Amino acid sequence: MNPHMMDIPLLISSLIKYADRYHGDTEIVTRTVEGLIHRYNYSEAHSRSKKLANALSNIGIKHGDRVATLAWNTHRHLEIYYGVSGMGAICHTVNPRLFEDQICYIINHAEDVCLFFDLTFLPIVEKLSPQLKSIKKLVLMTDQQNMPTNTINNIICYEELIESESEDFSWPMFPENTDSSLCYTSGTTGNPKGVMYQHRTTILHSYAAVMPDALNLSARDVILPVVPMFHANAWGLPYAAALTGSKLVLPGSGMDGGSLYELFESEKVTLSAGVPTIWMGLVNHLKKEGLKFSTLKRTVIGGSAVPPAMTRTFEENYKVEVIHAWGMTEMSPLGTVSTLRNKHLPLSKKEQLSLKDKQGRAIYGVDMKIVDDDGRELPWDGKAFGELLVRGPWIINSYFKSSDFKTLKVDENKLSWFPTGDVATIDADGFMQITDRSKDVIKTGGEWISSIDLENIAVSHPDITEAAVIAVHHPKWDERPLLVAVKNEGSDIDRDKLLDFFKGKTAKWWVPDDVVFVEELPHTATGKLQKNKLREQYENYKLPTTNK
Repeated sequence: MNPHMMDIPLLISSLIKYADRYHGDTEIVTRTVEGLIHRYNYSEAHSRSKKLANALSNIGIKHGDRVATLAWNTHRHLEIYYGVSGMGAICHTVNPRLFEDQICYIINHAEDVCLFFDLTFLPIVEKLSPQLKSIKKLVLMTDQQNMPTNTINNIICYEELIESESEDFSWPMFPENTDSSLCYTSGTTGNPKGVMYQHRTTILHSYAAVMPDALNLSARDVILPVVPMFHANAWGLPYAAALTGSKLVLPGSGMDGGSLYELFESEKVTLSAGVPTIWMGLVNHLKKEGLKFSTLKRTVIGGSAVPPAMTRTFEENYKVEVIHAWGMTEMSPLGTVSTLRNKHLPLSKKEQLSLKDKQGRAIYGVDMKIVDDDGRELPWDGKAFGELLVRGPWIINSYFKSSDFKTLKVDENKLSWFPTGDVATIDADGFMQITDRSKDVIKTGGEWISSIDLENIAVSHPDITEAAVIAVHHPKWDERPLLVAVKNEGSDIDRDKLLDFFKGKTAKWWVPDDVVFVEELPHTATGKLQKNKLREQYENYKLPTTNK
């Protein structure tokens, strides 16, 4: 066969090569772990990534080896993204917010041979290093001036590692379906599971992510990913930024509202991305200090459902467009984005915001459907809700080191679908809305209640910071909703006032049976509510409606 088009593999190294050649003077700015602001550009990032690739080869890292990171969003972490994958090894980002035994399990399960880590995580590495069976090299991501004394023997200094290396390195060519990076899920039960991405899937995902109806990125943007680079590759933003030549601002460990706002303003950030809990902190800082944004135009919010009150606060009070997105680690991670179609532009602002409260439309490359308990596809009418299934070229086929393909569901056309674990509706315009996780749906007298809808109502109350709704046993109705809420500081709201707030906003039988106020709610390492912990805590909770 004589192909009429060039057969050039889709490789991650092509992104940094492109950014260097066509956007070489565009800045990459980092608030370093050491506290200083570091500035350089794509050309310099490319040069240092090649020096790192040479250094890795010299310390024995080979094609296919797993190289782990315990690191914040920094320029050094970015260099590892490109240097490791570009040379044909696998960049394994480990979530440092996990429990230490989970971190140890993940590194051992992946059989990582080298671990790069930030100064912040030195105590974790000191404690766990004797248990990390496959690790042969430990590299501390700092310079010689900040290297600690009296710590683990033979720790390598990152800057010393690459300092004497040549930037003369030719990125190797290999099949585009070669494994490139590894992320583990932060599930609430059992051990985390590994999701192995490939060069091809990463490039295709990056192309789709930057499209106008997705995240709408360009060389005119200044992107600050608050979502960590250890969480599903920062939703692909380090790759998408290089693909478009966007200026990249990396916040390091400074995730508090004040530190983020300072970077937004000083670096003229136009787009950011993160989970709702991060934005709660930022909004509270803005309110407290009476601040506004001068350049921020759009923020991508995902990881969990965006409370409608948060969308309205950003759009109405701060003139920042909220891009509601949904996906999973198993989906690389982007699946849907809630962007309006042309037919929706004449709608009122209220009607548009109602649409944007949904998780949105599938981006090209993702197919989805909802099915009932028997696997029959349900109509796209915005009312029928069932299990959400997805498929596509960057969606998991099996977990790392797992031959268990039972994860997938095969339909009558012999097509494989990944079950997301979400319960959702899809309307006639293709807007998907998650009504719950399948394990979080509240079943009352044979009918289902959406905990997410109730949580959104609760947090729309001006005195409520955060809320979770869980199912509690009821002798007559099987399950009834219990609202667990966090008050704003200084608020005197009580149970009756909060339950009264639900009147007229939802069906009467959906209103929670009781309210418990707490100081804080439990979250996973990626900011999602840990409802399993709440269910354990309130397993024997006696509702006041028990005898009704």
